[in-house]
Amino acid sequence: MKNDVIPLGPKADKATVRRHNLSLVLRTVHDAGEVTRARIATRVGLTRAAVSSLVEQLLECGFLTESGKTSSGQAGRPGTVLEVARTGPAGLGVEINVDYIAVCVVDLAGTDRVRLVEHADNRGVPPSQVLTRAARLAARALGSAAEQGLRPVGAHVAVPGLVTGGTVRQAPNLGWKRVAVEGPFARALSALRPAHRALPVSSDNEANAAALAELWYGAGTEGVRSFLYVSGEIGIGGALVLEGELLRGAHGFAGEIGHMVVDPEGPQCRCGARGCLEQYAGQAALLKAAGLDTEAGAPGVAEFRRRAGRKDSAALAATERAGRHLGVVLSGVVNLFDPDAVMLGGVYRELAPWLAPAVDGELARRVVSGLWSEDRNRLRAASPLGDAARGAAGAVVREVLADPPADLSPADADHDP
Repeated sequence: MKNDVIPLGPKADKATVRRHNLSLVLRTVHDAGEVTRARIATRVGLTRAAVSSLVEQLLECGFLTESGKTSSGQAGRPGTVLEVARTGPAGLGVEINVDYIAVCVVDLAGTDRVRLVEHADNRGVPPSQVLTRAARLAARALGSAAEQGLRPVGAHVAVPGLVTGGTVRQAPNLGWKRVAVEGPFARALSALRPAHRALPVSSDNEANAAALAELWYGAGTEGVRSFLYVSGEIGIGGALVLEGELLRGAHGFAGEIGHMVVDPEGPQCRCGARGCLEQYAGQAALLKAAGLDTEAGAPGVAEFRRRAGRKDSAALAATERAGRHLGVVLSGVVNLFDPDAVMLGGVYRELAPWLAPAVDGELARRVVSGLWSEDRNRLRAASPLGDAARGAAGAVVREVLADPPADLSPADADHDP
């Protein structure tokens, strides 16, 4: 039958095979941290001569460096230890959220080298102005990166909404509908940093980027390959990682947990539906229930946390109510996908000491397998580093590791004034 025929791609030529092997060697060094040529050859199944040739190209292009150490773990002469370069290629991540913009530069080793955050209310602001503001912050980050000898080879923009094909289809809390992101951001950035005129730009949902940051860099997911990441901000974002892979869905919109319905007759949500989880457990709902200004942003959350720490009855009641609603919804997702853990990110991470007991209680009552009650360590606070800006930068780094551009050389450094 025709439907059983698997389409075949073109035959791999020598250049394609070499690019694959360059990635194989680069990823081996990245994952090992420090490793010799001989050890690489053993791990990847290539000859020592082939590995040496590939290593020399990666050294010349600035992807690898020799640490100065030697290792005599195998027979023969001690080998020089290799590691991924801490200068040269890097990733630029940009997170546009409702009340802040964050930018991060990550090197090939996954180290957070530059981080900038600008607090501003982006609701009701024309998207072009928000993207220009984000480009301005990114340009500052690129300048700091250049001072450290880093040259980002791509930018990844994370937005709290439905993102596909470089366009935000809908971001209710920003008020965006069908907003092109990648092109306008790239143009705004190139106007500020002409040397980065050709910098590739990609985009994704911010919860997806945050979940990937947790997977790649977070201490909380050590040994966990399947987890649900839920982030409380002005809205509620969610992402599901199964066996180390992000579940995107048929159209790339999987994980919109904030718009799962708690009560069909509940309050109107910005998405147009009624009774969404955001209306019961989002940041604004928490602040309102505690008698605080719902538009207060980060200062309001800080005050909420102070009140909860002082055992203020209104703050504690707000977290208990939000935690119960959140736990009910999360239990449905856990029953459906059976992840190993649920990670609380964003505002939920900050409020975990007071929010988690109610969430955990609902999960223990409602997860049908009974496994939640057996292992109460399955609800965890996400790593402070597990945010969307870092995950977005990490996405660029992962692309480099998967397909290192062999024509990139140290001469390509940023020469902007």
